[in-house]
Amino acid sequence: MAQRNTDDSDVPPRDLAARAAWLYYVGGLRQDQIAEDLGISRQRAQRLVARAVAEGLVRVRIDHPIAECLELERALRRRFGLTQARVAPRAGASQDALRAIASFAAPELERIFAQDTPQLIALGTGRTLRAVVEQMQTVPGGHHRMVSLIGNVSPDGSASFYEVIMRIADKTGAPHYPMAAPVTARSPAELETYRALPHVVSARDLALRADVTVVGIGQMADDAPLFVDGFISAEQLASVQAAGAAGEIGGHIFDSQGRYLDHPVNRFMVGVRVPQNANPVICIAGGASKIKPLRAALEGRLMQGLITDEVTAAELLSTS
Repeated sequence: MAQRNTDDSDVPPRDLAARAAWLYYVGGLRQDQIAEDLGISRQRAQRLVARAVAEGLVRVRIDHPIAECLELERALRRRFGLTQARVAPRAGASQDALRAIASFAAPELERIFAQDTPQLIALGTGRTLRAVVEQMQTVPGGHHRMVSLIGNVSPDGSASFYEVIMRIADKTGAPHYPMAAPVTARSPAELETYRALPHVVSARDLALRADVTVVGIGQMADDAPLFVDGFISAEQLASVQAAGAAGEIGGHIFDSQGRYLDHPVNRFMVGVRVPQNANPVICIAGGASKIKPLRAALEGRLMQGLITDEVTAAELLSTS
């Protein structure tokens, strides 16, 4: 193979990393062959491929089902009465669950939007769902509709950083209905005002009629996303913890049995809690911090589908 000009000083580093990754993953070249093709050292070729992976320039999808993951899926369905369970292979001891789950769950979302029959899709928010959406490919989905389950504004008026409906709309072209209101109210009067707004009435009505609902899940430890992201105060967090909070979906907090708490924090949530009808709620989540809320939500039958990773699935089954 002819060696290219070794002067790559005018090539942007990310472009070079992407080209090296393409040659490695698609072209099937060894790192010494990549080095020869690009006119660089083998060590630099190795660093470029590693950089492409670290910066998300590479998206790897495995079509062949792994036997151990298939058995975990069957066990999850049997144990928790799920209609759907998908388990991503672990990404390695040094990697967190999010990396494995995001790449694995993205095609599952794509399949929903690839259906010919129009769907009304309700969506939660959060770090996991955002990571999944970043891995999605473009899918023509203009015949579907999407609606948010939860508000998108914190008490100080700042927008939620992890709302996903706009990002999925960019990937699918689906009409979308964000819940343009605070996540939570501060009083009964404020709650009544928010829920009476015409666009909130419309969004809540759509969410109640969703054909499929896709959510993440939040832990209620001291690093609870509701608290970290400024939607509830430290005093409110301590109060729901004392009341037995184990997790939350769409801001609505439940105990270790998957029962929603009768608590002011829950009563002041503007959005819709799940499940609302016979249509499936699919939860995408994994990692050590999600074990407690996932176990509780599964025990309470708050979801009908789960997309998680191999380590999380094994832990859920071994401690249930």
